[in-house]
Amino acid sequence: MNYFLKVNKTLLTYSLIILIVIPIFGINFLISFLGNILLLLFLIPLLLLILVFIGFNFYNSKINTFSNFDSDLKDISNRNELDKKPSESTIEVKAEEIK
Repeated sequence: MNYFLKVNKTLLTYSLIILIVIPIFGINFLISFLGNILLLLFLIPLLLLILVFIGFNFYNSKINTFSNFDSDLKDISNRNELDKKPSESTIEVKAEEIK
């Protein structure tokens, strides 16, 4: 008997907890509690995955576009225009007086 208690200590512990919890709270409480734990185990990683996906899309949209000019960084690097002087790439607009 002593050998059985040493080997199956966790089994004995869990069975005693179940035998105490079921008569006090009922089987319905136990089933709903286990169901809620399983829901949390599945829904929390799904929520984190959705948040990472939204964050990645937000970060990617901010990185690829200048906020003032709406030009892509990919297009500039493909055309090798990073070494040009600013005066060569700006468009000058002459103002006219309206009468």
